[in-house]
Amino acid sequence: MDNQTEVRKFILLGLTSLQGLQKFLFMLFLLLYLSTLLGNMAIMIVVACEPRLHIPMYFFLCNLSCLDIFYSTVTVPKMLAGFLSGHHGISYTGCLSQLHFFHFLGSSEAFLLAVMAYDRFVAICNPLRYTLIMSPRACLQLAVATWAAGFLHALMHTVMTSRLHFCGPNHIQHFFCDIKPVVRLACNSSQLNLNLLNIITGSIAAGTFVFILFSYLYIFSFLRLKVQSKEGRRKAFSTCISHLTVVTLFYVPAIFNYVPPSSGNSARRDMIATFMYNVVTSVLNPLIYTLRNVEVKRALKRRLFSREFLAQKMFCLAACVG
Repeated sequence: MDNQTEVRKFILLGLTSLQGLQKFLFMLFLLLYLSTLLGNMAIMIVVACEPRLHIPMYFFLCNLSCLDIFYSTVTVPKMLAGFLSGHHGISYTGCLSQLHFFHFLGSSEAFLLAVMAYDRFVAICNPLRYTLIMSPRACLQLAVATWAAGFLHALMHTVMTSRLHFCGPNHIQHFFCDIKPVVRLACNSSQLNLNLLNIITGSIAAGTFVFILFSYLYIFSFLRLKVQSKEGRRKAFSTCISHLTVVTLFYVPAIFNYVPPSSGNSARRDMIATFMYNVVTSVLNPLIYTLRNVEVKRALKRRLFSREFLAQKMFCLAACVG
């Protein structure tokens, strides 16, 4: 940024300006955030500590839980501080950082959900070669690729946003620094930024969603035509339903947010969509995977309510994150 930049602080207008709702919203989002932390940390610890879950599907689930914790942490703590203090300001540097990490983690999750669909495709449609294709090295490479792709995608938006000049209004029509409400405040042309958002980010959201959709269409047709056992079909379907539910919760609002052309009157719609795939999905993911997955439920009961678990939990969490 050069000397033309005057605005060094932005004001997040948030979900509502009604003072009477601030305490209620603080308690609501605090509950949602704590649920996100506890639920996803429980899954990470159990996956790390339970030898039966040391398979590719649960390795990627551990990555998803880690992403969900970081993803909600980008936005919710700042919102909580605003509800509590009444001050919703954010510095220029803080705004760019929030924008970067939001798109870094969000796009990484989109890529990871596609990788998880590919894992189910190989496991069900090519079981004899599953251990060869989804080897530990291949799983690690896929996980690193999802995080790296998300980082590069976010870096593009961060660099392009940093090239804009902000010299006028500083009120952001959102509860965090997202690209569309931020670039609308720029004094110079932001059309390139919006085009990149619609084309690149929209393509990532739509492309990975289509990949997942076709993967599951092939899986379901394979199960119908090639698998005669009802028990085999039931077991295969049970491993897919949880992932499909998470995909629906994440992609539907994300596609509504980024695939349609950006318009000036979509601030409320964008906030609702972002709230759904940033906050609500992060809370529900652990519940979906535990309620629909017998192995995870058994491991949770065995580990969370055992005495040995209390001594092992911090070590296992460090091993999962590391």
